[in-house]
Amino acid sequence: MERRTTERLLRARAQAIGGEVREDSVAAVLGRVLAVQAQDLPAAELGLRARARGLTQEAVRRATDTERSAVRGWFMRGTLQLVPAADARWLLALFGPVYLALAARRLRELGLDESLCTRSEQLIADAIGAEGPLTRARLTDRLTTLGVEPKGQSAFHFIRRAALAGRICHGPQQGGEATFVLLDDWLPATGPLPYTGEAAVRELARRYRAAHGPCDALDFVHWSGLKTTTGRNAWAAVRDTGPETPPAPGEPDVRLLPAYDNYLVAYRSRDLSVPAEHERRVWPGGGQIRATVVVDGLAVGTWSGGRRGTPVTVEPFPGTEPPSPAVAAGIARESADIARFYS
Repeated sequence: MERRTTERLLRARAQAIGGEVREDSVAAVLGRVLAVQAQDLPAAELGLRARARGLTQEAVRRATDTERSAVRGWFMRGTLQLVPAADARWLLALFGPVYLALAARRLRELGLDESLCTRSEQLIADAIGAEGPLTRARLTDRLTTLGVEPKGQSAFHFIRRAALAGRICHGPQQGGEATFVLLDDWLPATGPLPYTGEAAVRELARRYRAAHGPCDALDFVHWSGLKTTTGRNAWAAVRDTGPETPPAPGEPDVRLLPAYDNYLVAYRSRDLSVPAEHERRVWPGGGQIRATVVVDGLAVGTWSGGRRGTPVTVEPFPGTEPPSPAVAAGIARESADIARFYS
């Protein structure tokens, strides 16, 4: 089997989007892949679905809102991710200081001084402590009492800052909107962090290798957002488990991946997952990453719909061959599974 094809199949299997690998629960998916992109929460839910069998939106909401086994926060690259609750605190300890420092620079650029930052953080914590879970809009309303503009990004930066500082985290949804809760109330500390400092970076490298391999140190740096030297040193300290067994040929494994899916952002190069001539179909610009149809880890088109009872619409990449009967059947199964997920 061609080396690049083998590498792609191994990556797809590691990410539970190929090789007929599917997990049985939200916890099992996150235990395997560590994190699912979650700047768009409905897309994150579909990212879990694509890696599982029989998962429903209700089960995802139960994991995040009731069981508290998964939590949404700003971790790798400073972007929103869904991670296992058991890993949230050590990941926050690793990434929080990095992105607090960057946030401080952005706040200065906006003309927001340290005194206002401190008062805002306390106001946010006090408001949530007194009133329970609060949406971004309601927190923004509270922040206006300190003179924060209700429009623009200032309030968002203060909320994100409080989360990176470990004061608050995402809580249950209310009316389809995300809320924020006190971290110590939502995820009480149960003892010392399992990983700190260099040990935390090494554990992150180990988890990345397991969930994304075959990959290398620069892929890890790209995915994590850590400094190159830090990432390289951690990577060198993680033992290589040796060559993986190439997957046996089988029927094409079709998955409908959501927008912003991990698989499309986890490596420094895109050419293994998306043919170069079709990159603009997936990354049209403006920070968008479209939902994709992948077959054995290779994108063959984009798709839309599927929510609120709307049918899934697939757009194969221009100039490509029509899908084979096996791929067409896979697309039909995935489309039906999305409808089932929301039912």
